[in-house]
Amino acid sequence: MEIQHQFDGKRGSFFVEEGARRFAEMVYVMAGPKKMIIEHTEVDEFLKGQGIGAKLLEALVDYVRKEEIKVLPLCPFAKATFKKRVDLQDVLN
Repeated sequence: MEIQHQFDGKRGSFFVEEGARRFAEMVYVMAGPKKMIIEHTEVDEFLKGQGIGAKLLEALVDYVRKEEIKVLPLCPFAKATFKKRVDLQDVLN
């Protein structure tokens, strides 16, 4: 399952898609050139429990590290995962 990234300059998402259907998505909005707000994460019912949400967050973290962007997780899933994963916390605002 390949994680893809889409960004229009203001809003974006990391997602898993097959055909025209998205099965998992982590949506963010930029709050300035170097600040990202994670708004929402959704994983299709049949993929739950497979760690897809964590993989989306890991892809997002890889991206913001390269771009030197800080993250504010408003999404409850992302916020909870950052609390558990010390290895990802360096990107927090």
